[in-house]
Amino acid sequence: MSATVSPLAPTSYADMPSIRGVRMATAAAGIKYKNRTDVLLMAFDRPAAVAGVFTKSKCPSAPVDHCRANLGHGLALGVVVNSGNANAFTGVKGKAATQLTARSAAEALGCGENEIYLASTGVIGEPLDATKFAGVLGDMAKGATGDFWLEAAKAIMTTDTYPKVATRSAEIGGVTVTINGIAKGAGMIAPDMATMLSFVVTDADIAAPALQALLSAGVEPSFNSITVDSDTSTSDTLMLFATGAAAADGQTKVEDANDPRLAGFRAALDDLLKDLALQVVRDGEGARKMVEITVTGAESDLAAKKIAMSIANSPLVKTAVAGEDANWGRIVMAVGKSGEMADRDRLAIWFGDIRVAVDGERDPAYSEAATTAVMQGQDIPVRVDIGLGAGKATVWTCDLTKEYVAINGDYRS
Repeated sequence: MSATVSPLAPTSYADMPSIRGVRMATAAAGIKYKNRTDVLLMAFDRPAAVAGVFTKSKCPSAPVDHCRANLGHGLALGVVVNSGNANAFTGVKGKAATQLTARSAAEALGCGENEIYLASTGVIGEPLDATKFAGVLGDMAKGATGDFWLEAAKAIMTTDTYPKVATRSAEIGGVTVTINGIAKGAGMIAPDMATMLSFVVTDADIAAPALQALLSAGVEPSFNSITVDSDTSTSDTLMLFATGAAAADGQTKVEDANDPRLAGFRAALDDLLKDLALQVVRDGEGARKMVEITVTGAESDLAAKKIAMSIANSPLVKTAVAGEDANWGRIVMAVGKSGEMADRDRLAIWFGDIRVAVDGERDPAYSEAATTAVMQGQDIPVRVDIGLGAGKATVWTCDLTKEYVAINGDYRS
């Protein structure tokens, strides 16, 4: 955890209620960091339905392989997360470390290894000494408590400057259910699902296939619409668990994601995922500003998304934002290189509410002073209209500062 908290950090944390059916514990195993927690155990009282989305990286970590292999089983009784070491690009040693961790967790919780899910975050290429937390899992299982969400979020941080938590409630068939989520991420953040680690738990009674459909859809306008530095991690994991405890209140189990009773839950889940995703962007390494980029008038929504990401991932755009320079020429550049259809002479660009360019040239009413005032804010909306169709998309990024280089220049030391 950085000594300096991001200026974009939330002023307060959500008051996280307990979720029936899940308990948590953290421990300091000394994997990389001294004097801070670096292992999280989530323990479910009864088998929870599980869904997950993982990195599209062709070099995934050993824990990602483990989770993918177990997902078809559809049930979870435990989750073990460590920070400080990604257990990625670690060969047969990496697989052995996941096997030892899963075995230790299964013994601690009295369940099968196929009901244990793992995630690791931190340095790539360093073997993970799983014996460090194999020894603490038994005590963690005994001391786990439901009221521990903020501490859980702290235990999974690496270069994050603050823990990321969110909570929502919804109704399913007249029964109130709760959704809690935690996330970590600050660098190596690019939307190719998932872009970090995030664990979401609800007490709703929803079958695994329906849960998976909800998660896969919810990830697109949230975690798959953010970027800090265009780099997709090897370890990205987003998991959603349903403990089913709301069945005791009379909630009938939902088997199908298209069940109309899930409308409120779907909206609440989508909102929670977006909340967590934006907290990740606001903690971008070295970030001082958040940028919301909306592209309209593209050939399709997919084209709009590609153009928006081209703008969001441009180092020149991001450094201009860091320097509070309303350099809309860099937006034009990023639109032009996106590979999607664009017509230079139909392009219009706004910073905030100020139109800086229209019909392929600078707006005749352009005011440098008014635009600079927009750039001096912490939250900067940028809108680009392509003028070709009805496609639209919004993505979020942050500025690129000297601090980003400093943080990543000595990450392993």
